[in-house]
Formats: sequence, structure tokens, C-alpha cells
Amino acid sequence: MNQPIPKKNAIFFVILLGIVSLFGDMTYEGARSINGQYLAILGATGTIVGIVAGLGELLGYSFRLVSGYVSDRTGKYWLVTFVGYFLNLFAVPLLALAGNWPLAASLMVLERFGKAIRTPARDAMLSYATKETGRGWGFGLHEAMDQTGAIIGPLIVSCILYYKGTFQTSYAVLFIPAICAMTVLAVSWMLYPRPQDLEIEIPDMKKEGFTKKYWLYILAISCIAAGYVDFPLIAFNFQKVAVISEVWVPIFFSISMASAGLAALICGRLYDKVGFSVLIYVTAISSLFVPLVFLDGFYLPLAGLILWGIGIGTQESIMRAVVANMVQMDKRGTAYGILNIWFGIFWFLGSALIGFLYDVSLISLIIFSLGMQLAAIPILFAVKKE
Repeated sequence: MNQPIPKKNAIFFVILLGIVSLFGDMTYEGARSINGQYLAILGATGTIVGIVAGLGELLGYSFRLVSGYVSDRTGKYWLVTFVGYFLNLFAVPLLALAGNWPLAASLMVLERFGKAIRTPARDAMLSYATKETGRGWGFGLHEAMDQTGAIIGPLIVSCILYYKGTFQTSYAVLFIPAICAMTVLAVSWMLYPRPQDLEIEIPDMKKEGFTKKYWLYILAISCIAAGYVDFPLIAFNFQKVAVISEVWVPIFFSISMASAGLAALICGRLYDKVGFSVLIYVTAISSLFVPLVFLDGFYLPLAGLILWGIGIGTQESIMRAVVANMVQMDKRGTAYGILNIWFGIFWFLGSALIGFLYDVSLISLIIFSLGMQLAAIPILFAVKKE
């Protein structure tokens, strides 16, 4: 049996992948901060924006099951991660060349597809390291670095727009952090060619297949996915009703990403110390973003986006840590893939319906979105009791 790598090396591995995610998020979150407005300018409707956002997540999340399964079966976590990051990152600068909404929408979907390929493999590698660092803290640290990039990227875009740059220029500039991400990824691979060695599994913790607890957890997360409003539709609303100027929209997005990163660190540590209850309480609190982001004014939509970011930070940290604690090592890529395919299906269905409701009745949108998220809470309590 291999000896576990020292804790300091495990932390360094998490930090390296965190730097990759930092540059990666600078690239695609910088793009996402203006994707909704860009589609609106190119002539898309609210329904189209909702479908594009949801379709990207559906195709992306659906393929994660295949990606996760291939990663587990072949053990080629690095190869899968490299291919995914390549598509994920370099689809963004190509948006500078899009002259119509169908082409722009296709590239946005390709970006999500690339993320789908690399996410289960990367999360499996992270899960090996977080055995030593603490699941919640390890995933929380990675998410905090991830969200740091998600703050910087939109701010860069905001500066470009402030100084009279175009959306096309913004997308082109994001080629730089994309190159940086791929470079650090290559360094990580050279230093840690076998990330599986970061964890030694205790034999009596192994279980065949996936438990009832795991499937209940999938159901709860699917409810949250169906009710979560994607940022492009929120930005689309800002553009349509002129509540917030286009320069401020990326800044708002950066603030929400800052709240996501902080929530990931705090909630991750609390998860290690307190347990599963943290996820239940944060789900209830973050769901309150829904009515706020569609209100008039400046500060209430901002408060809503801070809550929205807290929910995102929790989804990207604690939700992943829970899976690592439920599933044995050699099935984690598949487990993350299953989680993501159901998350993606319900995200797509929810996003499409939310986009339709936006064009028909804003009150109905709020009732549906809030109701679906709150429906997850009793299911999460059932997971806790299992």
C-alpha cells in the first residue's frame, strides 16, 4: 500500500489547482458577466437567454457522467482535465468573432461543455487531497481561489467597458488568463502525476454501489438546481429594465463572486466542525435572493446577488465535499458525474421555465424559483437522518 503524501503537499496540490481555477474563472466568469447583455444586444429574447443558459448547463452537466466514468475506468484524470480546460477556456476569446446570437450561443454552450469534461476528473483529484486537509476546508479553499478569479475577470471586463471598449475587446483580452491557466495546469501535472496517492482509503469504509443516502442527496440538489436563476437572466433583466448601467453589472457580479468565495471558506470550515446541518441552513438563507434581484433600485438587487453568491459558493464547496465523504475512492469520478447530470437536467428544465416565466409573469417566476429551493430542505433533513 502506498504511503500518504504529507499534509503540506496535499495543501500545495489544492492550491495549485486553485490557481488553475483562479485563471480559469477569470476567463469564463469574466465572459459570463456580459453574456446576457451580449445576447440581448445581438437580438435574443428573454426566453432565448434562458434556454441558452439552461442548454449549456444541460449538455455540460450531462456529459459529466461520461467524463467521470471514463476517468474512473482509465485513471487518466489529467488527460481528461486537460481536454476539458482547453475547450472550456478557448471558447471564450472566440466570442469576440461572433456577429450574431446563434453563433455566440453556440460558443457559450461549447464553453460549458468543456467545463463538463474536466470537472469530475478534477473534483476526484481534489477529493484525494482533501482527505488530509479536511473535506470542507479543502474544497472551500479551492472554491475561494476559484471565486477570486471570478471577481477579477468581471472587474477586468468592467474596466474595458468603462474606458469605452467593446464586448468583443473584452472577450479577446480574456485569452491571457486562459493561457495562464493551462500553464499552471501543466506544472501541476508534472509535480503530481498520480494524485490518487494523496489518499489511502480505509477498507471498511468501502461500499458497493451508491446508497439510499446518496440518491436522496441527488434529489435535494436537483430541486435546488431547478429553482436557481442563472446570472445571464439576471443581467438580461438589468439590461432590459435599465435598473443598473452596463458598467455596474460586471461589478455586481464580482461582488457576488466575492461573497461566494467567502462563504465557501467559512461554510467549508463549519462543515468539517459541525457537519451536514450547515448545508441545510445555508440553502434556506441563500434562497431569499430570488425576489431581491428582480426589484427596482440599486441596493436591494445588490443584496440579492450577495445571497445568490453565498448559494453558489456553498454549491461549489460543501456539495462536493459531501460526495467525497459518501463514496469510495474508485467511484468518485462516476459519483460526481451522476450528481452533475441530474443537476444539469434540472438546471436546464428550471432555466427554460424561468426564462419563459420572465416573459410572462415575474411573480410566477419568483414563486417557482423560491419554492423549488425550499422544497430541497426537508429532503436534506432526510439525508441527515440516514
